[in-house]
Amino acid sequence: MHTVLAHLDEPPALAAVGIGVHGPAGHVDVFSLPHLWQLHLYDYEADLTVNGTEHAIRPGWVSLVPPGAEVRYRYRGRSPHLYVHLRLGSGGTPRSIPMVQHAGSDLALLTVQLQQALTAWPNTPARAAAEVWAALWRVSQLAPPRERNTQAVHPAVAAAVALIEARLGQPLSVPEIAAAAGVSHNHLTRLFRAATGETVVGYIRARRMERARHFLQATTLSVPAIAASVGIPDLQAFNKACRRALGASPRGIRAAPAGTGGNLFASCGNQAVHLGSNLRTDGHADCTASRTPAQA
Repeated sequence: MHTVLAHLDEPPALAAVGIGVHGPAGHVDVFSLPHLWQLHLYDYEADLTVNGTEHAIRPGWVSLVPPGAEVRYRYRGRSPHLYVHLRLGSGGTPRSIPMVQHAGSDLALLTVQLQQALTAWPNTPARAAAEVWAALWRVSQLAPPRERNTQAVHPAVAAAVALIEARLGQPLSVPEIAAAAGVSHNHLTRLFRAATGETVVGYIRARRMERARHFLQATTLSVPAIAASVGIPDLQAFNKACRRALGASPRGIRAAPAGTGGNLFASCGNQAVHLGSNLRTDGHADCTASRTPAQA
């Protein structure tokens, strides 16, 4: 499988969004875009050659072709596709993405995103760019990265993480999360630890504290509002959680330079932040954390 390296940490700059209709059968187009990436979502069968490498495209397939590549299309009939011509930034870590791949179960969502970009273009280019950016991230995750040695994340873990992120400001229990993910409490606990190295409760605690730190340092929201937004409305409990997990009171965190404190899952000096797995008697995650000496 041929791949391209694309930087997706910055929104793309769009040059054109549209629907291309090519053909008829037997017609051949050969061209390149010297300075632009090409994102295509196909609704037809054709033969595509990119820099001498042949690809068979079918309805529901998507291609991402880098600038300067010579493309050759041989059509088999009327051939409509959604296309975007764009520039990508150079910041962040590049992602390896198959040049041509099937959209699979993401086809409907990817189609909607590109159609919304088409609707927004060119009158609201920022909205169009946002839709294309989201589509690019979706394309980048259609297949597991080939460079990873670990297995793809279990669907139950992905579902659990999505639920946690969506309801971080609400009471959460492991049995409730497990039920939503379609597995038992114990099975989710094993899957989650295998995938993240952390318990479900530990992950919830860490994410709540990371979000609290962000709100404290990046916004002017009141401390009570932030406490409620991360699921710890009791100010005494919130203050205690901040001191244990972040090393300072909410006011102290707000006064500190943004970006200090590191990641809650990372080591911190001679100690490592360890988030325990105790549950309150009602089964909901208790947002407290304890520090234990780092193990060699």
